Amino acid sequence: MMLSLAVATVLAACAKKEDAAPAPAADAAVQAPATQALTLDESALPGVNRFQIGDLDTTKNACTDFAGYANGKWLAANAIPSDRTSWGAFEMLAERSTAVQKQLAEQAAAMPGATGVEKIVGDLWSTGMDETNVNAQGIEPIKPMLAAIDGLQDKDAIVAHLNQTAANGQNVLFGFGALPEFSNPDMNTAVAMQGGLGLPDKNFYFDADKKDIRTAYLAHIAKVLELSGVAAADAKKQADQILAFETRLAKASKSREDLSRDVSLYNNMVSLADADKLTPNFSWTKFLESQGVTGLQQFSLAIPGFHQEVSAMLGDTDAAIWRAYLRFHTIDGASPYLSDAFANEQFNFYSKTLRGQKEIEARWKRVLGTIENQSGEALGQMYVKVAFTPESKAKMETLVANLGNALKARIQNLAWMSDATKAKALEKQAAFTTKIGYPDKWRDWSGLATGRDSYYGNVLAAQAFNYKWDLGKIGKPVDKSEWGMPPQMVNAYYNPFQNEIVFPAAILQPPFFDPNATDEMNYGGIGAVIGHEMTHGYDDQGSRFGATGKFENWWSDADTKGFKALTAKLVAQFDGYRTDAGQAINGKHTLGENIADLGGLATAYDAMKAAAGDTPDPKTDGLTRDQRFFLNWATVWRRNFTPEELKNRIATDEHAPAQFRAIGAPSNLPTFAAAFSCKAGEAMVRTGNQQVVIW
Repeated sequence: MMLSLAVATVLAACAKKEDAAPAPAADAAVQAPATQALTLDESALPGVNRFQIGDLDTTKNACTDFAGYANGKWLAANAIPSDRTSWGAFEMLAERSTAVQKQLAEQAAAMPGATGVEKIVGDLWSTGMDETNVNAQGIEPIKPMLAAIDGLQDKDAIVAHLNQTAANGQNVLFGFGALPEFSNPDMNTAVAMQGGLGLPDKNFYFDADKKDIRTAYLAHIAKVLELSGVAAADAKKQADQILAFETRLAKASKSREDLSRDVSLYNNMVSLADADKLTPNFSWTKFLESQGVTGLQQFSLAIPGFHQEVSAMLGDTDAAIWRAYLRFHTIDGASPYLSDAFANEQFNFYSKTLRGQKEIEARWKRVLGTIENQSGEALGQMYVKVAFTPESKAKMETLVANLGNALKARIQNLAWMSDATKAKALEKQAAFTTKIGYPDKWRDWSGLATGRDSYYGNVLAAQAFNYKWDLGKIGKPVDKSEWGMPPQMVNAYYNPFQNEIVFPAAILQPPFFDPNATDEMNYGGIGAVIGHEMTHGYDDQGSRFGATGKFENWWSDADTKGFKALTAKLVAQFDGYRTDAGQAINGKHTLGENIADLGGLATAYDAMKAAAGDTPDPKTDGLTRDQRFFLNWATVWRRNFTPEELKNRIATDEHAPAQFRAIGAPSNLPTFAAAFSCKAGEAMVRTGNQQVVIW
């Protein structure tokens, strides 16, 4: 996971029973005994995606088309399911995790007198799956909100409404939450971020090739307003006004590329008085009071130009336009939890038009998505009881230690870095902390009141609870036991403020990790992921944080210059890649992930060789140990995309599309060329000034 998303995650207000690891003790309020034990029917789970010798397309040459050689046959045989926009190793594990979650949610919903996390999960599941009741309620659950918006007649009323809805976790205009201080990462401060856009990024409001999307967005806005009772002619007029409103916000916003390549944009510490002067039509002093945040002398007003523009719009934009904007986003945000007419309209634009998804997901998948978004760690507390073994955790700890030793050796042997900067880099490596599987201390969910009456009512309760929980951190020491992802999520991340790498339980399955697999498969899978997350600590943004998580410069000027020269070569490499449709990859936007891939794969290879020592190469299925290492790396990155999804990802994603990750890092490694007997001049052999070696 990219470092910028790890920062954003900090901002968010986001086996069989007898073999499973015992769940860590939790607060008695959430650990009340359930009426029945949780079980898992593994026979009902979808399979995982392991590398198979039959996957290889031997009509292709690994040295000229490694992605095709490793994955071409599998990709041709595995079409994208109609309820998805991509399909590959990650998605298959996500399907498996979702199937586990479904069994657990059904059991929780059926528990008589359930308490704690089982009650929360069971209530969300039961009300979400009651399609008849949700459809019968229609728009009724949000009518009080819409009535409040209809009554906004002037600037002061609009500001009061923004403050009040934000206090309930319903801020449509900007992000606000707790974040570690850049200068003192052991303490939490508050940060206000940009927001307010309905399209994926600011560029969608201006780029010529996205005109069709803007046209479809206008139609979507009008349709949503019509569904809420606005006459068609008025809805069309308001849609035009809303798009113009958002375009103005977009002009004052930073792009996703900007945010991913300059983490300092999140850090703009100001006093409350200075913040108030910057936005004369919006008092931050009063906003913090309305959120219950007291005693704060300063906070981070990130992207100040955005907030200045909001202040200007509060002063010069007609209240009717503000009402239309707030009405649309209130309905649009609630649509997944309302009747089919609203849910289907949201799917039609955000999934079908933007991403090429053919069919809406089954209701049970959407409800589980809501549970993960609103109470993910509560569900995760149940997940690890049935789906994660202590043996997996122990083997992962060994892999992490071996990767750490390999990274240390690579840093020590860097030819381009001075000894003084190396010492700081090694200090940071020695300070890495690791979290594997699930939290040692579970979050306390007592205080979240859910029931069986209203799906959207439960969602609102969870959103308000989560927001208040997040705000409760402001001005207090950072709780380093917290996780930014639930155990059932197929992902991993590096947190720069705590200098930690985190691996949720759900990613610890094939093709990433298999406790019964040979070492080269695990090192080519989860080993490279471990190395990837470690290397994030040294990518173009992670390298701006020191060993303690403090935002500081620990580089000499000469080493900074050398590092930038090396990363520029990696930017150029990925700038040169093109999709089959001719779309260019953005090497600058994807730089952080590409640095992490390159360093992570190289480090994993070194760790594998160290673990193998002098043991003979077993040559499985006629493939050498080194070949299988690189082939499992490619297996991780096999993925089909819809054309719309691929285009959208290239425009918004800090990660390069999977097929380029499969080839990008190994093409720079002489060990890959040696493994497949590649020759100079072939596509997978980068030499001389074209070869990139950073970490």
